[in-house]
Amino acid sequence: MAPLPDDVRALFEGANFAHLATLMPDGAPHSVAIWAGLEGDNVVFFTQEGSLKANNMQRDARVAFSITDHDDPYRTAQLRGEVVEVRDAEAANELADQLGVKYTGEPFPYKPPTSRLYVVAVHKVRFNQLPFEHRPTAA
Repeated sequence: MAPLPDDVRALFEGANFAHLATLMPDGAPHSVAIWAGLEGDNVVFFTQEGSLKANNMQRDARVAFSITDHDDPYRTAQLRGEVVEVRDAEAANELADQLGVKYTGEPFPYKPPTSRLYVVAVHKVRFNQLPFEHRPTAA
């Protein structure tokens, strides 16, 4: 397991969207934006049983994340790891409320009985900060 550097920890502690990559049955990558948090040096998130990402992780526990600072998109991190634990709906819905408050200011609006909390042990981590200022021009 790789300890998370403070810069990477700060990205996950902020309201920054992470992108989760899982592997399809044919080995092709599947990537989706998610809300994510930390539990120690593990990344945690929730999804529904039967979702494409849940099915992919059940078959192959290897995953990757990228995360970008909402306020400074040139501060990024990339992580690789594997799902080491799946918890029940009660744990998932508790995390959903915590993340809902972090990302929207409100608890998650519903409590599906098929929610699951996923715990990912991180094996590789990389942080990057480019020396640019984000100033996009209007098209």
